[in-house]
Amino acid sequence: MKSYGQFCPVAKAAELFCERWTPLIIRDLAAGATRFSELRRGVPLMSQTMLSRRLKQLEAEGIVERRFDDGARAARYYLTEQGREFTPMIEMLGIWGQRWSRRELIDEEVDLGLLVWSIERSVRADALGPERAVVRIDFIDQPAGKRVFWFVNENGACEMCMHDPGYEIDLYLEFTLRDAIYVIRGDLPLDRAVADGRLDVTGDTPMRARLRDWLNLSPLSAIPSARA
Repeated sequence: MKSYGQFCPVAKAAELFCERWTPLIIRDLAAGATRFSELRRGVPLMSQTMLSRRLKQLEAEGIVERRFDDGARAARYYLTEQGREFTPMIEMLGIWGQRWSRRELIDEEVDLGLLVWSIERSVRADALGPERAVVRIDFIDQPAGKRVFWFVNENGACEMCMHDPGYEIDLYLEFTLRDAIYVIRGDLPLDRAVADGRLDVTGDTPMRARLRDWLNLSPLSAIPSARA
């Protein structure tokens, strides 16, 4: 990590926190990601080697703790008390970003992998009822092989599948990838997306009524943009 060469505490904290990728790693750890593979999905443009190196640096600084839970062969990563004190800074960055940085998406920001991982991580798996429930999402503007995803909700957990798991579908969602991101980000209200035909929802009435609860949109999505 590069040094500012200052004793100022702002400079010392910035040396750690402002290193590229670090806020996103802390963001995902604070949101509950613990496995290396989960962290990798949250920073798809970061190489595996760089992520491994950065985690070791954060561990050496006392911000991240690496543990082998219940004798597992693969380590898991957790924020230490020191690391958790960065969480309010992550939240404030998110609030500022919602207010001041929102605009039309540019091509490099339209990231399918990041979106489906975000959905899998944030949905309320129990919102569709106590039994297994399957949501199929069809991104109608994407090529074959990257167009359809299944989200299997069972036993309080959601698992994303890239291939048909063979279960009955309870909810079908169809929209473009951009519109999906706008809905998740809060730029396109769910009701308006449906009313304008930008999101097609198919399923029985009780399931359709639970869609908002299942999506479990971030509180940040309710923060309006302050941009003109």
